[in-house]
Amino acid sequence: MTSTTPTNPSPATHLLHRPRRLRRTAALRRMVREIHLDVNDLIYPLFVMEGEGQRVEIASMSGCYRYTLDLLLKEIKQAFDLGINAVALFPVIPEAKKDDVGTESYNPDGLVQQTVKAIKQVVPEIVVITDVALDPFTTHGHDGLVDEKGTILNDPTVEVLVKMALSQAAAGADFVAPSDMMDGRVGAIRKALDAEGYFDVGILAYSAKYASAYYGPFRDALDSAPRFGDKKTYQMDAANAREAVKEVALDIAEGADIVMVKPALAYLDIICQIRNTTNVPVAAYNVSGEYAMIKAAAQMGWIDEKQVILELLTSMKRAGADLILTYFAKEVALMLA
Repeated sequence: MTSTTPTNPSPATHLLHRPRRLRRTAALRRMVREIHLDVNDLIYPLFVMEGEGQRVEIASMSGCYRYTLDLLLKEIKQAFDLGINAVALFPVIPEAKKDDVGTESYNPDGLVQQTVKAIKQVVPEIVVITDVALDPFTTHGHDGLVDEKGTILNDPTVEVLVKMALSQAAAGADFVAPSDMMDGRVGAIRKALDAEGYFDVGILAYSAKYASAYYGPFRDALDSAPRFGDKKTYQMDAANAREAVKEVALDIAEGADIVMVKPALAYLDIICQIRNTTNVPVAAYNVSGEYAMIKAAAQMGWIDEKQVILELLTSMKRAGADLILTYFAKEVALMLA
């Protein structure tokens, strides 16, 4: 039996502020909700490979696939029909096309370039974001060129990244997304894009990209794990926060239109700091390791998968992310429909 009049008044009866009043019903909770996750917040990362008629599940990312172009186009059309406005492309490059300097990355007829052109023919309205980094294209699996001592070379790498970004822009990419963490690459890419007349091609910069253990499944997907060493001389130290603010400020000064924090879940504080120190859109990458942990726990029956996904992405938006790259994009779009 429900009553609005207490039968046994107590000292608490005279409380002036009762926050629970606004939690009493589902309608009230919806009315005063501070953060609203929306399908327009989502960017859908997708893996493309050569061939035809194939969709290969990634073992460490249940429910995620490498697609050949014909099936990728169908997946993108479905995503756009669900209200997802943007996709981020990541290529699976055959070993035979890799070399030490990532030459295939700027091949005008390469996998990424062909994919962008095809998407723009089939779903011209969707925003296409292309990754600018050398690790999928190099035999050594690093994001930059390497000398005989194993040192990652910054400035020579930037020269290749510029060629890569220009080739992607020529193919029709809406945004190029340098994820390599080389110094000065945003400014060099912006200057080159403008010089070639690609004024409207944006830069989504992986500004605060950490050397994280959460990337394992992604590297499985692309077969792009480094063949030696690690990426700690160019990706950020997980313990650093002030450095992230510095990196973001540099990228904005060099022409970044959107800045990103990667990963998201263990770096919500960084997302918050970046949101509070800049007025450009902030993206967060809900990375492969975060995705894989939720999928594994759900398969074991330990969590309510849908509720955890929504709570996770809402936390990223609450921290300050305007955009979220997530492999859950299609699932979330269906939940929010």
